[in-house]
Amino acid sequence: MEELVNRIKEDGRVLGEGVLKVDSFVTHQVDPVLMEAIGYRFAEVFANAGITKVVTIEASGIAPALFAAKKLNVPMIFARKAKSLTMDEELLTSSVYSFTKQVTSQISISRKFLSSEDKVLIIDDFLANGQAAKGLIELCQQAGADVDGIGIVIEKSFQDGRSLLEEMGMKVISLARIASLQNGEVEFLEGDA
Repeated sequence: MEELVNRIKEDGRVLGEGVLKVDSFVTHQVDPVLMEAIGYRFAEVFANAGITKVVTIEASGIAPALFAAKKLNVPMIFARKAKSLTMDEELLTSSVYSFTKQVTSQISISRKFLSSEDKVLIIDDFLANGQAAKGLIELCQQAGADVDGIGIVIEKSFQDGRSLLEEMGMKVISLARIASLQNGEVEFLEGDA
């Protein structure tokens, strides 16, 4: 997605090998026009898949997932990293290790929002080692839901996340694929969509 790649070139900052900072438009301050275009692109790619739910993890995946869900005219569910006092129903849970934060979190979704009748599109902001997407897949599998694909805003293709997900039989669509973050420079591969 050319608009996303250009924005990464303009405003992304390499903080070291493996770390790309995009907090001015994705992970802290959010550009709603760009997120709408990203979400709509995912919706176009998965338009004929029969998606019934879009699933993401809080927090940075919410904006693109919400726009994809809007375009697909289906609900969006986000997995919580901390249990709310109001979440008293049966929960689907999984553990997720964050490469950037170097911490493992328990994520959860209320069982009442996912079922074996659902076809899910998972959307996440980054794909590095694939742990967040793997955790979301596990939540969907616990509910018996079918994961039709995974939409990634920015993929660090030099890490093993894509291969992990593809080995699980998942279709991965990344809008911006980064080949390298060496020497403070972002080098790109061709995006999937």
